[in-house]
Amino acid sequence: MIVVGSMIGSGIFIVSADIARTVGSPGYLLIVWLITGILTIIAALSYGELAGMMPHAGGQYIYLREAYNPLIGFLYGWTLFLVIQTGTIAAVAVAFAKFTSVLIPWFSETNMIIKSGGISVSAAQIVAIISILILTAVNVRGVREGKWVQNFFTITKTLALFGLILLGIFIGKNTEAIAANFSAFWDASWTHSVDGQSVSIESLVGMGLIAAIGAAMVGSLFSSDAWNNITFTAGEVINPKKTIPLSLALGTGIVTLLYLAANISYLLVLPLKGTPDGATVMERGIQFAASDRVGVAAATMIFGETAAIIMAILIMVSTFGCNNGLILAGARVYYAMSRDNLFFKKIGLLNKNSVPGIALIVQGVWASVLCLSGTYGELLDYVMFAVLIFYILTIIGIFILRKKKPDTVRPYRAFGYPILPLLYLIGAAAIAVDILIVKSHAWYGFIIVLTGVPVYFFWRHISRRSESNENQSPESL
Repeated sequence: MIVVGSMIGSGIFIVSADIARTVGSPGYLLIVWLITGILTIIAALSYGELAGMMPHAGGQYIYLREAYNPLIGFLYGWTLFLVIQTGTIAAVAVAFAKFTSVLIPWFSETNMIIKSGGISVSAAQIVAIISILILTAVNVRGVREGKWVQNFFTITKTLALFGLILLGIFIGKNTEAIAANFSAFWDASWTHSVDGQSVSIESLVGMGLIAAIGAAMVGSLFSSDAWNNITFTAGEVINPKKTIPLSLALGTGIVTLLYLAANISYLLVLPLKGTPDGATVMERGIQFAASDRVGVAAATMIFGETAAIIMAILIMVSTFGCNNGLILAGARVYYAMSRDNLFFKKIGLLNKNSVPGIALIVQGVWASVLCLSGTYGELLDYVMFAVLIFYILTIIGIFILRKKKPDTVRPYRAFGYPILPLLYLIGAAAIAVDILIVKSHAWYGFIIVLTGVPVYFFWRHISRRSESNENQSPESL
């Protein structure tokens, strides 16, 4: 439930529009999602070995620390706290607020509650923050409460998404859309747009097509991310050596199938190509669905005018459950860092409910600040670049640990080792390089990671001074 619930947020209902503009053909739209799914499943199956070896709170942070050194582990945890986990929580919370405004217009982004001296806070941002605080409070009360919320919302949204897929495939099929899509199934093109208006259309062949596929995968990778969150909670999972590898395999497999099926459903209901000034949902197509809300556009073809309300409720359920998993899991990494004397000491304490309550609260506060900053949307490209770098380092860590710790018990071994992990490394590295070339500001991902270097040495210095003072105290003498 944590794997599926953390992966399915609002992305599957939105990012296909940008992918459609970037690759311009139904066939390559599905290829982008298929490659993303294959890479995600391979990575998850590989992580299973590390999870079985080291079933401790902190997950990927622990794997990187043991494979390399504490600095690399800290840089991951630092980046996770600074933007990856908290930025995703903020983005998902604002998506929740956006769709809440469909039901209650007062919660719109255009309704400014505070507007003074260059500072503006919308009703949507307030709703986003409230949703984060509610879920943080639930998880502070204990793992059991967080589990109940996770199970309920994950089951609800998975069944709803599955139902929408079935309706699209069997009831909402549109002969006009099908004819348009299949007549140009592999005709790739990149539609460049500014402010939602088409500026130019570039035909894609050869390396240009490969570059476009890599660039398009930013959205699909973001939508398929957070599957590794289950590893953060290993210290609280029953029989983690068996449960976590199985969770990774089943969770990523289920979501990959759902995502592919959802996009097939979109293509059966809507034409991929469209125009930004189209008067109808059909004329705008997947490429220019209003506000990129492809899910709403597809539902409109099935349900008519009530589609907006139906999809708003579905996405509210989806994003709320997604954020519960992100909030529950993320705090365990900061807890593990604190236990290694690399973060505030109090973050490494458990509350009376045996959960890292202070870590949860600090995470919630910073995610709320990001909601107010409004910068999380701009972070997507270089956050995904940073995420890919740490995934690559973690998979390489499997090879390193097989050399460093050959005798360590491995209840589960990476499926297809060494071929599948190597394929993942090649694919992920190619996408990372492609993102750097096509989206130049992805270099900021390096800057985010590197800001952790001086912070790491600061914490090490503080830790050593603290140990020195304790050794010299009268009590110890």
